[in-house]
Amino acid sequence: MTIYKPATPECTAPSEEHMEAMGRFIDELASEGVLLQTDGLLPSSLGARVRLEQGKYTVRDGPFTESKELIAGYAIIDVGSLDQAVELTRRFLKVAGDGESEIRQMYDAPAYESEPINGPEYPLAS
Repeated sequence: MTIYKPATPECTAPSEEHMEAMGRFIDELASEGVLLQTDGLLPSSLGARVRLEQGKYTVRDGPFTESKELIAGYAIIDVGSLDQAVELTRRFLKVAGDGESEIRQMYDAPAYESEPINGPEYPLAS
C-alpha cells in the first residue's frame, strides 16, 4: 500500500491536465496488473480524528492544520518486492508532483473481506 501526502495545501484543486495525466497513469498500472485499488480522499475539514488515551475518548473535527500529516490518497498495489514498490511510487510522484508517499506492506490474507453489493444503488458492483 502506498499513502500519498502532498506538498501543496490541502484545498489546492488539481488542474484538468493533472487529472488527465493521473487517469492515464492509473489506467497504465491497471493494465500492468499491479493496481488493486486507489482513491483520493476528501479534505480533512469533512473528517474527524478519534483518540483513545487512558480510557478517555476525544473527537476532534477537521480541518487538521498539521499539513505534513495530511493524507490525500492511497493505492493498494501488488508487486513482488520493495524495490518494485519504490520504482512504482517514483513513477506515481512524477505524475502527482511534490509530496511524499509512504510504502507499507499488508498482510497476505485480509482481516475482513466484504461481500459484493448488488442493487440499483450500486450499478457497478458485480
